[in-house]
Amino acid sequence: MLQLKNIKKSYKTGNFTQVALDNVSLNFKKHEFVSILGPSGSGKTTLLNIIGGLDRYDKGDLIIKGKSTKKFKDRDFDSYRNKSVGFIFQNYNLISHIDILSNVEMGMTLSGKRRKERKKIAKELLKKVGLGDHLHKKPNQLSGGQMQRVAIARALANDPEIILADEPTGALDSKTSKQIMDLIKEISKDKLVIMVTHNNELAKEYSDRIILMKDGNVVGDTSINTKDEEIKEEYKLKKTKMNFFTALNLSLNNIRTKKGRTILTSFASSIGIIGISLILSLSNGFTKQIDKFERDTSDAMPVIISSIKTSNETIEEQVKSMNPNNDESETKYTKNKEVTVKKVNDDDKYNNINDEFMNYLKNINKDYISSVGLSYTTSLNMIQKTDDKYYTIQSLASDNNLSITSLPFNSFDDKNISKIITSYYDILEGRLPNNYDEIIIEVNTSNVIEESLKKALGINKDNITFDDILNSQIKLVYNDDLYSEFDGYFIQKNINKEIFDNPNNLTLKVVGIMRAKKSKENVLTSSSGIYYTNDLVNHVIEKNNESKIVKKQETSDYSVLTGVKFENNSKGERDKKTSLDYLGKKTTPSMINLFPKDFDQKDNIIKYLDEYNNSKDAKDKIAYLDQAKLITSVTGGIMTGITTVLVAFSSISLIVSSIMIGIITYISVLERVKEIGILRSLGARKKDIRRVFNAETFIIGLFSGALGIFISWLLLFPVNSILKNITKLDNVAVMNINYAIVLVAISVLLTLIGGAIPSKIASKKDPVESLRVE
Repeated sequence: MLQLKNIKKSYKTGNFTQVALDNVSLNFKKHEFVSILGPSGSGKTTLLNIIGGLDRYDKGDLIIKGKSTKKFKDRDFDSYRNKSVGFIFQNYNLISHIDILSNVEMGMTLSGKRRKERKKIAKELLKKVGLGDHLHKKPNQLSGGQMQRVAIARALANDPEIILADEPTGALDSKTSKQIMDLIKEISKDKLVIMVTHNNELAKEYSDRIILMKDGNVVGDTSINTKDEEIKEEYKLKKTKMNFFTALNLSLNNIRTKKGRTILTSFASSIGIIGISLILSLSNGFTKQIDKFERDTSDAMPVIISSIKTSNETIEEQVKSMNPNNDESETKYTKNKEVTVKKVNDDDKYNNINDEFMNYLKNINKDYISSVGLSYTTSLNMIQKTDDKYYTIQSLASDNNLSITSLPFNSFDDKNISKIITSYYDILEGRLPNNYDEIIIEVNTSNVIEESLKKALGINKDNITFDDILNSQIKLVYNDDLYSEFDGYFIQKNINKEIFDNPNNLTLKVVGIMRAKKSKENVLTSSSGIYYTNDLVNHVIEKNNESKIVKKQETSDYSVLTGVKFENNSKGERDKKTSLDYLGKKTTPSMINLFPKDFDQKDNIIKYLDEYNNSKDAKDKIAYLDQAKLITSVTGGIMTGITTVLVAFSSISLIVSSIMIGIITYISVLERVKEIGILRSLGARKKDIRRVFNAETFIIGLFSGALGIFISWLLLFPVNSILKNITKLDNVAVMNINYAIVLVAISVLLTLIGGAIPSKIASKKDPVESLRVE
């Protein structure tokens, strides 16, 4: 029935190799009681583990009813252990957190027996071993002899053909040992029983055959006929499977033994769910404030024309793809406006902002606009020194997020600074710039000047007054004084005292200090900044337009700064234009902001732009971004964006909880190593072990999600009460049942992700090593 051919097995520890089995060959009959004797380290248990499929041999072959196991995979050995082998261990190896009836059922569960059938068999077996009155006791409520009887009942549950007993009486007294051996002897009448023992007397009294081992070799065998009996049937494997509900039940019983830890873990994990649930509930109410927000900010919502085509359609599509709501307004939008994404040529990504278009814009009705903002890519070569250290202001802006921006003016033919500035800013000291060599400084709402701005102004002290700021200056260097030519290329000179003190430089004087109005903080992003007039840009372009570097760039097919050759196509033309723009060649602006006079006048601006586009081919049409329309068409988008940011912050706690679940699951793996070995010995697959621990994280995730939603619902009452006192709005925060379900699902998903790695670690535990853990 069972044949071992030249089995070899060794273990490596560093550079040391321990030979456990050395060319062992044995045959076993269907019905016999075989005892394997030998001193410690002789290879007895290793032989037993290889016969049981718990361990793998290095060389040779294990033949089961005529079938070689050389090509067996893990799942084949799992099926073999479940169908053909029953284990009886010295330390019983029962799962402590389930009753003995469930312990006996476990192997049958893995083999796919129906619940009613396996319960019937388990009860009969426990009655047979004298435990019919103890079905629902936990293992720790039984004596050692009783636990060994449970182990025997479990070994017999799937009616295996082979029973493997490893020191089954080693932990029992002599009287109980005799009772257990009588049971095993009875079993051997119709099964192959192979027992490892140190007890010679028991072996001689009960065994039909004794095999002696020493140093990994068989040195004695009392069997008269060692030839294998003829096998007439082919051994067939049946896959084992643990369904999710079995895994769930195992994990639930384990969790019940750790109620305190589970509740604390679930509460900690639910904090993120509570935060997100409250945010989503509040967002429903605060969308009511968007209409008022639109009206209050209409004069700060320009129609934007950029060199890179940006339109409402592309922005709306992005926003709507992030919007989880599916309300009536969105459905209507979807029906009436089909948004398609198509592949476009590189040339189609850029607006053709040429002189013709700029002349067209300059003729716009002044009643439509309150102000115009023009942005150029021209580099303003501002320099500064602090403590005899020289640097460019642009480097500060890029490294420290310092804003350097031009001020909008009233209209194309009126160069006065727009009144929109005084609508949104308070002039704390000084005045607005009047000339091109004057600038104004913005401080934050706390009247604090940030380090980057201090450095840009050349101020090097802690306590700064408005006078210090108004007395500061910035130098602007023209191209011919900043760049030197070398072999057809231009190199920026190191900023030093000579360049800084050059009399050709333009001195920019700070004439005012402004700060965003308190009432406009919800509209503006207040930060430190330097603001200059558009006249300064025109002055720099006029001076640099005739500079050597610009002249050289005009006649060169490569960048005179980097040496990179421009491509011979439209992209190359754009790259060359960008280079010329940067160096100060007179050109068109890179961005135009048209601020409407009021919320309604923007329609006239849009109509005026559309009239221009109607006369142009597709490639020459100007794409624009209507910010006011963007707010109107995606009313819920603003609130969704705010909500998304808040949810993202709250989600950090979800990520933390996911990591925590991973740690808790890993601790559970360490605590249940023995259980892993028991399940593997019963035929559980690696994926079944993963399923057990995934089930545990599933339970925790489900409980923490439900707990978070319940706590959030309770918190809505005080939150709505507080909001009513503050905003006079009733029932602002309302929980959406769909969101609640999704949040619970997210909680489950994150806990499953958090427990994935520990679950995988558990599945890879060596069953033999796992069974040795106490």
